[in-house]
Amino acid sequence: MRSSILESLHLSLLFLLLSSSFPVAISRSRSSLKIGDSISVGKESEFLISPDNSFTCGFYSLGTNANWFGIWFANTGARHTVVWTANRNRPVNVKGSKATLRRDGTMVLTDVDEAIVWQTNTVSTDVAAAELLDSGNLVLKNPLGEILWQSFDFPTDTLLPTQLLTKNTRLTSALSMDNCGSGYFNLYYGSDNVLRLISDSPDTSTIYWPNPDLSTYSNGRTNYNSSRIAVLDRKGRFLSSDLLQFNASDMGYGIKRRLTIDYDGNLRVYSLDNSTSLWAITWQALIQPCNVKSICGRNSICVYSPEIKCTCPPGFKVKDPSDWNSGCKAMFDETLLNSEKVKFLEIHHTDFYGFDLNWTPLLTFETCRDTCVKDYRCQAFSYRLLGNGYCYTKSALLNGYTSPDFPGSIYIKIPASVDPSKPDIFNPSSSNCALTAAEILVGSPSMYDFNSKRVRWAYVYSFAAALGVIEATFVLIGWWFLFRKHGVPASVEAGYQMISSQFRRYSYSEIKKATGNFKEELGRGGSGVVYRGVLSDERVVAVKRLGDAYQAQEEYFAEISTLGKINHMNLVRIWGFCSDRRHRLLVYEYIDNLSLDKHIFGGGSHLGWKQRYAVAVGTAKGLAYLHHECLEWVIHCDVKPENILLDSDFQPKIADFGLANLSQREGPGSEFTRVRGTKGYMAPEWALNHPITAKVDVFGYGVVILEMVRGLRLYDWVAEDGDGDEAAVANFCRKTKERMNNGDSAWVEGVVDSRLEGRFSRNQAAALILTGVCCVEEDRNKRPTMASVVQTLLECEDEDEHEA
Repeated sequence: MRSSILESLHLSLLFLLLSSSFPVAISRSRSSLKIGDSISVGKESEFLISPDNSFTCGFYSLGTNANWFGIWFANTGARHTVVWTANRNRPVNVKGSKATLRRDGTMVLTDVDEAIVWQTNTVSTDVAAAELLDSGNLVLKNPLGEILWQSFDFPTDTLLPTQLLTKNTRLTSALSMDNCGSGYFNLYYGSDNVLRLISDSPDTSTIYWPNPDLSTYSNGRTNYNSSRIAVLDRKGRFLSSDLLQFNASDMGYGIKRRLTIDYDGNLRVYSLDNSTSLWAITWQALIQPCNVKSICGRNSICVYSPEIKCTCPPGFKVKDPSDWNSGCKAMFDETLLNSEKVKFLEIHHTDFYGFDLNWTPLLTFETCRDTCVKDYRCQAFSYRLLGNGYCYTKSALLNGYTSPDFPGSIYIKIPASVDPSKPDIFNPSSSNCALTAAEILVGSPSMYDFNSKRVRWAYVYSFAAALGVIEATFVLIGWWFLFRKHGVPASVEAGYQMISSQFRRYSYSEIKKATGNFKEELGRGGSGVVYRGVLSDERVVAVKRLGDAYQAQEEYFAEISTLGKINHMNLVRIWGFCSDRRHRLLVYEYIDNLSLDKHIFGGGSHLGWKQRYAVAVGTAKGLAYLHHECLEWVIHCDVKPENILLDSDFQPKIADFGLANLSQREGPGSEFTRVRGTKGYMAPEWALNHPITAKVDVFGYGVVILEMVRGLRLYDWVAEDGDGDEAAVANFCRKTKERMNNGDSAWVEGVVDSRLEGRFSRNQAAALILTGVCCVEEDRNKRPTMASVVQTLLECEDEDEHEA
């Protein structure tokens, strides 16, 4: 079976090679160099242009005096999109440098002093000319038109359509956006014939894609192949001999594309929008950029806030602010760590990947801590309460990252005499309402007092991880069974993607059939009407028919493809979409228990306190994921009870995320041109015409949790309190603060829904009310981030609910 798949892949690759090898009519006056001809630096007329004007070959500059000889896309804006560089690590002078096709058959790049900087490995009198092909390939040909040398065999950081990646080639990132020199990240075939991404920094070499924590088969690859070859075809499909395959979201012919390993270590497919001459990401290897190892240097931590950034833990400072690969250095004498007079700086939801001195399961926190104290090599330890506790002692602080979903904490060893400030990894800006994300455990080893409540919530994540492993196992079994039983012969796309990727494009006729001609309406809102449907595979789905605002087909396609990659337990899963003429529809998973408003404000049964608090925590986690960890951070813009759905276990799932991007993304940046949202849940900046940021979602979330605690709609508060002239939210916050400041011990009880009849956790209720008050601050800079809200609520998650 495997041999038939590989044979098919090789046939596909051979077809691509043959299709790209037919003779091309080349205008030698513009696309070729004859023997003895040169291209000099600084002369605008001295370039090679491909016959179809897609590519240019010549000298380009990123500085005042440094020049490189390379190939770039023509007509793509002011900045060159370079796809190949001959001398990437040794630029030449702006004066006197040139590239020459010599009579001995070599193409030579010389500096101003005539020193040879680069040359081809061809020494043959058969070389007749150098030509730049429509594919972007610079070739040396003999008089018969046969290729004797080609730039496609020596890629730098980019693979073009039809260009092969083999066991003898690799892609290497640039150092930075403004320095095309060789960086630290590589795409290559390992000795096991699997295509990988590796960080090869001065400190370490670490594989980070595919997921190093999973086996080859769990990652959807195979090492039972004797070849190492891959290609991106003209349609936007990538095929590899290890069975890796993926498609650009705009798959189709006639689009200029490139596969590039960027300076941040992520591998991405870019597609060119001819109307704007801008590149759009249509696929990328890693949705969460902090999963790239060594993107931040030693002792530093990668965080989302919401954009990706590097930061130093307290007690450390950055070595070189212009180069985060240099990492952070300690602000204390590190020799003091050899004594037992140490303490540990705890940073929640943070880890430093790898460099484990040991890994021990079934270990208590105290034993793990003492192990690190007694080992002079130990710089920190990571502790995760998955089951009975997992202990990882660290010999170095590399590959640091912070994520609200990481089920553990890192404990960095520092001298007892050092008193660093408490860091706020999730919320760098100070706020009276923000909770710090770290604590310092002080004293001798026997004086440590670990509060296990902080990590009990990790059981939830361990359960989710277990489900993920089970799902991956079923995918592999299903894949194996399909090929074994039915003998599906050739297409990796028709095999692997059929089972492992459930996001797809549906035809309008399929949707019409699934919904029974849109017979059963589930609800309607500002973005469209929702119908119940059953797909051909018997999955029950919710189909949203979008309004007339969604007309730009290419933009709609790109946005929906991005949203289809977003996956979180507290977000409604998008199974697919329809873009057929004027029809714009989204296919969602069907959620059993409808929306939150039906269970809070409805006249029937209402949610108990435990369920309400779980909804508050889950909704915060979903928004934190959207704001901090997505491919492009997503602002929901309409957080309200109607957009929070409850599954069969009454766990929340946020719906309609990303629709603001679809209907209102009309330019660069995060500003919207018209108001979106629902009265009562809209932040003040909408009315003030201020730029819209993720803090509008924080405001809406604050209103939602206050409504959940109180059990009343916002517009019912005014009538209840009799203060019609004052905004309900401002009125509530003012009165709550007055009661707290006056020492009213019953202020919490006076807010909580009376229908609960006192069956609630007072500490949890206080946490929700105070968090809600912080979230609805008029000054958005005083509102916390959703990540810090998650941290606040998790601290109280295990409180007793006092329910019957």
